[in-house]
Amino acid sequence: MSASYARRQNIVAALVPLVFGLVMAVLSWRLGVGDLADPGPGLWPLIVSVALVVLAAALVLRSRPTGAEERFTGDAVLVAAGAASLAGYALLFERVGFEIPTVALLVLWLRVLGRESWRITVAVSLATTAAAYLLFITALGVSLPHLVHM
Repeated sequence: MSASYARRQNIVAALVPLVFGLVMAVLSWRLGVGDLADPGPGLWPLIVSVALVVLAAALVLRSRPTGAEERFTGDAVLVAAGAASLAGYALLFERVGFEIPTVALLVLWLRVLGRESWRITVAVSLATTAAAYLLFITALGVSLPHLVHM
């Protein structure tokens, strides 16, 4: 792999979280950050976004090739599919409830992206969703949109 290709690859890999952090910082600010005595809903997301931007900017500045770079392959599509599935999960979560999108996301990640067997996929997806339900909704009383009412 040429040094210029590796440098471009490192810069792109650092710019993605940089842009993501900037967008999230703007959205966090719009939520309202409040102040330390009375924090708004956007305060912690803003802090995390700023940290992400700072770290990504440092990566851009230190983008020289290290020799550990790998070429992009078809597996990069799996990463993009995983990220897109999280966006779909977020959209479905509020509209459908948490159970169906959670099971569907886990099935996608385990069976399609992770190439696990159907037995493992079904067992882990259902057990994880049930555990999340019991922990967050039943035990902690978190107000999540859900279909099953116990």
